[in-house]
Amino acid sequence: MRYVLYNPLANNGHGKDVLDEIKGKFPGELTEIDLTTTTHKEFFATLKEEDEIILAGGDGTINTLINNVDTDNLKNKIYLYRAGSGNDFIQDVGHKEDGLVELNPYLKDLPYVEVNGKTYRFINGVGYGIDGYCCEKGDELKKVSDKPVNYASIAIKGLLFHFKPRSAKVTVDGETTEYKNVWLSPTMFGRFYGGGMKVAPDQKRNEGYLTNVVYKTRSKLKALIVFPSIFKGEHIKKKKVVTVKTGKRVKVEFSTPCALQIDGETILNVSSYEAYIK
Repeated sequence: MRYVLYNPLANNGHGKDVLDEIKGKFPGELTEIDLTTTTHKEFFATLKEEDEIILAGGDGTINTLINNVDTDNLKNKIYLYRAGSGNDFIQDVGHKEDGLVELNPYLKDLPYVEVNGKTYRFINGVGYGIDGYCCEKGDELKKVSDKPVNYASIAIKGLLFHFKPRSAKVTVDGETTEYKNVWLSPTMFGRFYGGGMKVAPDQKRNEGYLTNVVYKTRSKLKALIVFPSIFKGEHIKKKKVVTVKTGKRVKVEFSTPCALQIDGETILNVSSYEAYIK
């Protein structure tokens, strides 16, 4: 049996639209499962080993899966069909012409992050600073409109007017460095986040390490000028603005709280986070 798991809230509330597209590409019997009407644990408990799953969604849909299912020990083949608004995971690993990517190889030995006393797994990265701020403001816009959110516009306005940089203490594998005027300090398992920002261009999945990026400058103008280069990964050439370190455990502490995002899912009022890979 082949199942299609979909989240109608994905892709700015258009998650169900992709079902007809999937049926056209993969003829045969497909059973549709609305993820808002069942839990992952309940669904996976009913499966036979030969059953296959198509997960229709994006980064947030994968994040929900990995935080509700023991993906290290999945017995079923599971594929992702691109149906999200960000799709940073797909951009990082690529997909076949039919739009599918087999998820199983990417769901083992995932990193963890501890935030506000809770532990989460993540597939792409943890954003902290103006990236989390953008997700916070994006969530607010989604509540009042079904139009696509322009995160680049939110980021530019934040850089110019609304977001205030912090002092930060960053500890990578036990070595602590303090920074001033920090705009963001994400820790990445993949290369992309934020809908195509190549924030950690040299990061490689499943090789046992994470990449932390510190984006810092006192000048708002310089912060704004360098920012667009993130989309091509060229910001890391700006050594006075960007510091990159790799390790197995990363702790970031900000002088004042702000929003944080995990694979695009927002957590408010965060003073610090600790990401690690076993």
